[in-house]
Amino acid sequence: MRQVSLSNRLNRMETYQLFIDGQYTDSSSGEWIESMDPYSGEIWARVPKGNADDVDRAVGAAKRAFENPEWSGMSASQRGKLMRKLGDLVLENADRLAALEVKDNGKLISEMKAQMMYHPEWWYYFGGLADKIEGSIMPIDKKDAFSYTMYEPLGVVAAITAWNSPLLFIAWKCAPALAAGNTVVVKPSEFTSASSLEYAQLVKQAGFPDGVFNVISGYGVDAGAALVDHPDVAKITFTGSDLSGQKIYESAARNIKHVSLELGGKSPNIVFEDADLDMAVKGAVAGIFGATGQTCVAGSRLLVQESIHDEFLDRLLELAKSAKMGDPMDVGTHIGPITTKQQFDKVISYIEIAKQEGAKLVFGGGPCQVEGSGGNQFVEPTIFTNVSNDMRIAQEEVFGPVLSVLKFKDEEEAIRIGNDVVYGLAAGVWTHDIRRAMRFTKALKAGTVWVNTYRAFSYMMPFGGMKRSGLGRESGVAAIRDYLQVKSVWLSTATELPNPFILR
Repeated sequence: MRQVSLSNRLNRMETYQLFIDGQYTDSSSGEWIESMDPYSGEIWARVPKGNADDVDRAVGAAKRAFENPEWSGMSASQRGKLMRKLGDLVLENADRLAALEVKDNGKLISEMKAQMMYHPEWWYYFGGLADKIEGSIMPIDKKDAFSYTMYEPLGVVAAITAWNSPLLFIAWKCAPALAAGNTVVVKPSEFTSASSLEYAQLVKQAGFPDGVFNVISGYGVDAGAALVDHPDVAKITFTGSDLSGQKIYESAARNIKHVSLELGGKSPNIVFEDADLDMAVKGAVAGIFGATGQTCVAGSRLLVQESIHDEFLDRLLELAKSAKMGDPMDVGTHIGPITTKQQFDKVISYIEIAKQEGAKLVFGGGPCQVEGSGGNQFVEPTIFTNVSNDMRIAQEEVFGPVLSVLKFKDEEEAIRIGNDVVYGLAAGVWTHDIRRAMRFTKALKAGTVWVNTYRAFSYMMPFGGMKRSGLGRESGVAAIRDYLQVKSVWLSTATELPNPFILR
């Protein structure tokens, strides 16, 4: 792929290639997928439609790299240096990478720039962790034995990322995987592949051996399925819907593969009468209208204590009305377009479902025409009240700017409603009572619980779900364990063997 300036690239049609074994290459099929700018509605790029043959080439390159002493024999400290170099390169290219993300998925430049400025921290953190993966000497209870454990990489990792933050997910998945000594094949969403293919050249520039990092674009039913089923893939790490995750889990089980799944959510954001209401209102807006609601941790179920419900709703509506929809490249924009036409149609359909179920629409509630946009994929920030927790709008993931407001009387009811859903990714609690906060962090069935904040992340903090929100963790020391396997070693110091017919 030609390395031309982003300013030139974004003003014309761009053609990308697969990245396999350290080189950009055409797909075997010679077919393409068009990438549409969600704001303008224009086709701005095309990416290869990869297939099983391309996947086989990429996995083969990753397997050879994993077995090659250039990578397998590299010291953990040297791996860490390469990772820190990559982090530096991402930081140097943050502006153009953020602009690519906006062009591809329509998210706000303010958020994508912030993500890209923070993105290198995963490479720095796990680069520093690479040479601190330590086994243990076991105080074994067997006479004449010296025993210890050691940790080894799994092999080839398939990293399948979602369309809402593809480059951030590369850091979340690939940084711990490479720190552990694995090699990776990245499969981005067919809707947002350009930035991942662009990113590959930075990995090359950082000095990683060829084949350690590969990127395959294509549809899930073709390239994705072939990657999941490939016999030389040792682990699959996936971010996406719970239904897709279920299919991946089933396929992986047939081949006894390691799996990490970060799936959907229907997170409760719980506001008590003693909360700082101004802070809680901002937290509610951030939880559902940030990223246009296209985030797995969206606080789409707002639980408000009865005694403050009406006052809180008034404040919430006032802030929601101030949200500006517009060009995601404008730093003054608060809400951008829905990324894909399929997702836009889904969000609109759920708004209609909520109306049919008897929820009361108090704000927004439909598509919106935004001046200058040719994509026609804007949905108004939408708020429903009179929602009962058995409604589909309260149980199913919408993945858009649609908020359900539910009342509760006391702690017991708040916990019951909060946990009464198949998901368990995140939750928020707003209260000044530290004892209540501690009770709720324990009682809520969610992988992350925020108290008096929402949608906060760190490379240091494990992130993942319970129930249908997935398994495994990303970020923090916990993440690297998902990319390692433990080996137990026994060294006998005995001068003669005991009875060979008896278990030692």
